[in-house]
Amino acid sequence: MSFEREALAAAVAAHGPVVRVLVAATAGSAPRDAGTAMLVWAGGQSGTIGGGALEHEAVTAARDMLAAGRRAAQRRLPLGPALKQCCGGAVTLVWERFEEASLPDALPFARPLGPAGAQPGAVAAKARAMRPGAAPALVEGWLVEAAPPLRRPLWVWGAGHVGRAIVSVMAPMPGLSITWIDLAPDCFPDSVPEGVTAIPAAAPAALMPRAPRDADHLILTRSHDLDLELCHAALGRGFASCGLIGSATKWARFRSRLSALGHSSASISCIACPIGDTTLGRDPQAIAVGVAAALLRGGNERMTRDRAG
Repeated sequence: MSFEREALAAAVAAHGPVVRVLVAATAGSAPRDAGTAMLVWAGGQSGTIGGGALEHEAVTAARDMLAAGRRAAQRRLPLGPALKQCCGGAVTLVWERFEEASLPDALPFARPLGPAGAQPGAVAAKARAMRPGAAPALVEGWLVEAAPPLRRPLWVWGAGHVGRAIVSVMAPMPGLSITWIDLAPDCFPDSVPEGVTAIPAAAPAALMPRAPRDADHLILTRSHDLDLELCHAALGRGFASCGLIGSATKWARFRSRLSALGHSSASISCIACPIGDTTLGRDPQAIAVGVAAALLRGGNERMTRDRAG
């Protein structure tokens, strides 16, 4: 978890003053991890810190802060005694009011939660040592937050029914950078999810060298010939994971053809086919859920190798 400046800046631009509610620390069982944040403005909110009663309390306090014009507040909440929740742990919440002028210029972002004072050496040292994606730190009355981690690249090849379902499921996931490729602009839906880069390309495989070598790939075009060309290109480029839509029969033919193209059995086995979880069914949304679960658990080593389909 880390400070998402772009999302905060967009909310401020759209709604004016915004209170950011941060789970700064947790003890014992808690609904969300330290670093989780949500944004609250006069007429709405985005994100969630979880917990039902905890979130209700946090939003109420945030709206009170907006009305009163206060800048920051901090509170430790025992979830059982204070909110009658069963988690049994405690969370430390920080509320901060942001306007355009108070957005951080750089990350990591260190600031005092009370009256401003000289920055202690321990705070400066913590900020220097904080890696992207690190949990927030409370140090001598100061809050220090890291820059976001590098987004994990996901390249989706094909904008048919399954491609659309997968992008719809994966786009809201934090920490992903999705690139979506198909043959022409009219292959894509009228509205592409926010944060997804859609690229029409008459020769999709020519884009493979642009993909990061640590990208996850999902190959699900309308053409078996194009699927094969993309698998061949992906094996030549390298990847974190690669999944191919298809049946056991399709994969057997692809293995033979990829072998004829010069790829070793070990390399070819790095491609997962079929993808998803066949126990969930073959509906595009069911495939998308299975693929998303596999990717969240670590990549194609988790993708099903059920050859029965």
